[in-house]
Amino acid sequence: MSQKHRTHEASDTNGPHDAHHDHAAEEGPHSTFSGYMIGFVLSVVLTAIPFWLVMNHVITDRTVAVLVLGGLAVAQILVHMVYFLHMNGKVEGGWTMLSTIFTLVFVAIAVAGTLWVMFHMNANMMPGHAGHVGHATHGGL
Repeated sequence: MSQKHRTHEASDTNGPHDAHHDHAAEEGPHSTFSGYMIGFVLSVVLTAIPFWLVMNHVITDRTVAVLVLGGLAVAQILVHMVYFLHMNGKVEGGWTMLSTIFTLVFVAIAVAGTLWVMFHMNANMMPGHAGHVGHATHGGL
């Protein structure tokens, strides 16, 4: 038997398992204990700060409060995406991040469109609402 034929025979002994790869050797979004702890501590801090701001009435202006709390909420989302979901531009060739960006753009368009339609529907359907007098005369009864 030739060397080439023996090599081919040796690979046939493993059967259908030859097609499988060792998943432990794959490059993937694996994290360490310290990575999870950093994410956990950041999550706790990004939860405690808004709670403290609201409970102690630190921010009195409603608009500023909404912007600050919204910014901290976005930071919380990013911490979860990076430290717990392991999302970055390298995983799966960037397709995970691209699909997330597409989803965010789609949701932003849907929410903005819904608010726009509802605002204009309210303004156009109820034009005389502020000056509405009502039905004061019912035929003299």
